[in-house]
Amino acid sequence: MKRVFSGVQPTGNIHLGNYLGALKQFVELQNDHECIYCIVDEHAITVPQDPKELRKHILDVAALYMAIGIDPKKSIIFVQSQVSGHAELGWILCCNSYTGELSRMTQFKAKSGGKESVGTGLLTYPVLMAADILLYDTDVVPVGNDQKQHIELTRDIAIRVNNKYGDTFVVPDGRFMKAGARIMALDDPEQKMSKSAENIHSRISLLDEDSKIKKSIMRATTDSDGEIRFDPENKPGVSNLLNIYSALTGKTVEEILAGQSWRGYGDLKKELVAVTQEALAPIKQNYNEIRESEELIRVLKDGAERANAIAEPVMKRVRDKFGLGI
Repeated sequence: MKRVFSGVQPTGNIHLGNYLGALKQFVELQNDHECIYCIVDEHAITVPQDPKELRKHILDVAALYMAIGIDPKKSIIFVQSQVSGHAELGWILCCNSYTGELSRMTQFKAKSGGKESVGTGLLTYPVLMAADILLYDTDVVPVGNDQKQHIELTRDIAIRVNNKYGDTFVVPDGRFMKAGARIMALDDPEQKMSKSAENIHSRISLLDEDSKIKKSIMRATTDSDGEIRFDPENKPGVSNLLNIYSALTGKTVEEILAGQSWRGYGDLKKELVAVTQEALAPIKQNYNEIRESEELIRVLKDGAERANAIAEPVMKRVRDKFGLGI
């Protein structure tokens, strides 16, 4: 079976964009792939974190992994910092990447724009991401469309090292969302849904209460003409709501529109509220059962051991290729 690797930062509650863009793929892939899913806590410290909150969020994300259907018997679930190969390989790859290519990364330019100086970790973040992937001889990386540039950088670094030192890394492929499935902010459908946005009603998080889900959807930005049709360019707000409806139900937008009898945006929003609440109810129930259980810690400890058993032979190969150690 092909090997899959991906990860999520433990910073704030996972929202619908994360879930529909990447995490839903995690569950689908585990049935016919060898899957490794990480909580990337070392990535989180590119910006200041409260240590107690960070540790809490690590366990929150691990519990959500399991709550959405990732099975630790089928997949490896672990915390990045518990496998030392991530940091070691990250340094080696930093020595084989260039400031020019890193400074051109879209996310770096967006997060550093207008600032006189930023943390070095913000620049080298994509190299650590490349290390995460290459450490496991990964074949497939399921991520959102906004990570395409990072996957291309990972491939470039792997090919560069392979050309210089001989076959060292498997060159991975990205697995991205279907066209049109990107989930945008509810308050500004020109921007992607983000857990860092100031307006809490710009997103729906997987653990939101039903009342919060309702309020956020009913406040969602649409337009003034009142016509319900899928037109991302001219009607981004309505199209975003239809995309969410489609992703949660498994129906195509065409099927949804063919069967609808909505009289206006209010009807669409009310129906989407019900669909969203129904889809997230079992996730919230599973999460509450898992989060405080002893099983969660056991899964993470076992996952770290299993991940390290795969990573260490790769690191030995890398050290040998680079002439490191004795």
